[in-house]
Amino acid sequence: MRPIYSNWKSRLFPKSDMSSPAPKSPEQNDKSKKYDRQLRLWGDHGQKLLGNAKVCLINATALGTEVLKSLVLPGIGSFTIVDGEKITEEDIGSNFFLENDSVGLSRAQVATQCLLELNPDVRGDYIDESAEHTLTNTQDFFKNFTVVIATALSEKVLIPLSKHLWECNVPLVVCRSIGFIGYIQLQVKEHTVIETHPDNQNPDLRLDCPWPALEEFLDSINVEALDTKTRSHTPAVVILHYFLKKYQEKYQSFPKTRQEKDALKNMIRACPVGPDGPPSVLEENFEEAIHLVNTCICKTTVPTHAREILDDKRCVTPTQNTAPFWVMCAALREHVEAEGTLPVRGSLPDMAADTASYVTLQQIYQKQALAQAEAIYRRASQIARGLGMGPDAITESEVRLFCKHSSELYVSRGNHCIADPPPSGGAFRMDQYDPDGPAAYYPVLRALERFAGECDAPPGRRDERIEPDAAEMKTAVARLLTEWNVHLQQGVADERVHEVCRYGGAELHSVSATLGGCAAHEVIKLITHQYKPMNNAFFYDAITCSSTTLCL
Repeated sequence: MRPIYSNWKSRLFPKSDMSSPAPKSPEQNDKSKKYDRQLRLWGDHGQKLLGNAKVCLINATALGTEVLKSLVLPGIGSFTIVDGEKITEEDIGSNFFLENDSVGLSRAQVATQCLLELNPDVRGDYIDESAEHTLTNTQDFFKNFTVVIATALSEKVLIPLSKHLWECNVPLVVCRSIGFIGYIQLQVKEHTVIETHPDNQNPDLRLDCPWPALEEFLDSINVEALDTKTRSHTPAVVILHYFLKKYQEKYQSFPKTRQEKDALKNMIRACPVGPDGPPSVLEENFEEAIHLVNTCICKTTVPTHAREILDDKRCVTPTQNTAPFWVMCAALREHVEAEGTLPVRGSLPDMAADTASYVTLQQIYQKQALAQAEAIYRRASQIARGLGMGPDAITESEVRLFCKHSSELYVSRGNHCIADPPPSGGAFRMDQYDPDGPAAYYPVLRALERFAGECDAPPGRRDERIEPDAAEMKTAVARLLTEWNVHLQQGVADERVHEVCRYGGAELHSVSATLGGCAAHEVIKLITHQYKPMNNAFFYDAITCSSTTLCL
């Protein structure tokens, strides 16, 4: 049996963890200190977007409250729960936030009160009505949210909601947890990302095409003429540029292949002699220069994905309805056409060097980055004014951030809404389909939503025997696959249908908690416009402890 707690807070914050807080740092305000760890992930600007976000949750199920919990704790601006159900004994058994004395009360109201206690910075409200009633009687209600999260919806509600939010370009996150199985599906018409936070990113040194100020500084240092002490504190960028020029003078070409880069490395290894004679070991900054050959000796080009964005019609011919992202892209496009390259990132990797020379070099890169960003900002402001946008539509800080990350811009577009049948051969392609993987449950879970809408109950709950519902579910799965124009060679295994039916719509808290954390991650990506959101469905099978993503 599930243990009964007198206070739900004790489950989140055991007494052993409730020690005295650390003394406040004078350099941080209370909010910065509170959100310190997440500020390192998405910065002040990301936290600001999070703090301005309005999130709607449909149905405060165990999964729904877990998703919202993981959004309230990092500080979303506000949330609204839409749920017309009353709390039942089943809710008490699966939902972490509900108590025994809550049975019969409004599920939306009780969940809202409990979630608000997690973070006083967050505002919360609830509507004690069904999503179907809200959608029918207040059609513009859902379009006012940053993102809508829907859990345990039947098909008759999901279809009109999906169409409505698709037309309004409001992201929809659909998720369901049933027994040991669950899935998350994103519906996003267009989503733009400036900071994708790539795992590996090469330094932007521009040694193949240095601008005059950088070239003048680099050429002013004769590495081979330096004494041992000065040479050992020379930045690796200077060393690399020096020997790159020697290589080009000798071979009359820029090193491109592995063999050519190896030749450049050998030149660096062989030449750190200087007036004091050869060093006993290769100095650290020379080792760094050799290491940078593979990542930084390359022709500066515009990445293919960035070129595709700059060639997009929204960028080429912006209109009054164009988002600020595309206005900045239009200004960036003009810069690339004039310069042939993206703006300088303006940052240097850490390297062994004395403070003065490293800071001087860093300032040269930063000054060039600021100058280019300022020019692009002026042009973006002109374009925005020409389109009738307000003076604050685009800020200088936004453009600086945009230019710094211009090489990692990303645009995600959905090719259909959930209500539409998947495009033939595209949404549920059999080259992606694993009949033994968690994604094989998708047709069954979608059939469950249809069954719940037609029968007003999930399969497995109408009768002690699950066979009648399982038979109807098999028919619903076959109908769905026909509507999707999907032909599975092996079909959907009967045991998967029986597995879903035997749960009777019940949720397990551990499964809901896992899915809730995953769904909250995706919502944060959508709100902050940082990190790439998944494309576009996630499936979890707690029986085999496996998960997978599938583009539907």
